[in-house]
Amino acid sequence: MSPQAWRAFFQRLASDWFLLGMIAAVVIASVAPGLGKSGGALHVDVAADWGIFVIFFLHGVGLSTEKMKQGLARWPVHLVVQAFTFLVFPLLGVLLNLTLGHWLPHDVMLGFLYLCVLPSTVSSSVAMTSLAKGNVPAAIFNATFSTLIGVVLTPLWVSLLIGFSGGGGSVGSMIGNVAMLLLLPFAIGQAVRPLVGAWFARWKAWTNLLDRGVILLLVFSAFSDSVADGLWSRHGISLIAVTLVVAGAILGIVLRLSRMASRACGFNTEDEITTVFCGSKKTLASGVPMARVIFGSHPALGVIVLPLMFYHQLQLFVCSVMAQRYAKRPGA
Repeated sequence: MSPQAWRAFFQRLASDWFLLGMIAAVVIASVAPGLGKSGGALHVDVAADWGIFVIFFLHGVGLSTEKMKQGLARWPVHLVVQAFTFLVFPLLGVLLNLTLGHWLPHDVMLGFLYLCVLPSTVSSSVAMTSLAKGNVPAAIFNATFSTLIGVVLTPLWVSLLIGFSGGGGSVGSMIGNVAMLLLLPFAIGQAVRPLVGAWFARWKAWTNLLDRGVILLLVFSAFSDSVADGLWSRHGISLIAVTLVVAGAILGIVLRLSRMASRACGFNTEDEITTVFCGSKKTLASGVPMARVIFGSHPALGVIVLPLMFYHQLQLFVCSVMAQRYAKRPGA
């Protein structure tokens, strides 16, 4: 990267309280895992379960179905984006397992497979598309639709690729648990949106703060369990380096393939932007709560979500640089 890109990266690092919060959550969990582990002194696991309900309730309240309907017309873009999210990514996970599965720690490989089957993210996909002057209505539709169908497809892919069936249950029960704990509060949020939508818009900054705070709580809980299970004694700091490199490689491959696919389909620049940014994203906001529901009290949950945490930050940094370049194109 150029010196300007590195400077922008470190400036963003210093100003991003959420990233700093995730680092702090991992550090505190590493130093005092007894505080946040399941059944620990703070009973974080109990608070986290209620936090998951709050997150998806807020997602339901915040979703504007009117804006989503505006993006319905560009169905070729939607097909390509969803194909990348739920077909190309899982295939990359399979290839990664075949090529590096013997060298990567098992729990890290499990995390990369989980990363590859997650839906896209809503907020950053739309924000990056808007910044790049792309097709924003199509981005809203794709990101939202991806989240909704991910409630079914993500547990299904987890069962097929990972062979992990939610603590021994069937894939049907796993999908049922995800739907009950994630889709139900989302549906309640949508139902009360006509009543509280105006209030939500006024207090959106505070609800976003609450949303991210719950995610940090989930990260702290997951890492506390993993550290208590011997995370650092078994893997060491090399785990961080390996995970970061592989996550960066996956992001680079998907960004390249999505751009090639959009141009092969003859998309205009605005639709290309939507395809690249929506088709390459993976959701941290839904991914961490969903991992807790799918994997339950898995002692290595902190390691499983580690690839997602790194991928999330990398996608924000790289895509923000790309969005600025797209925005400077002639006629934008």
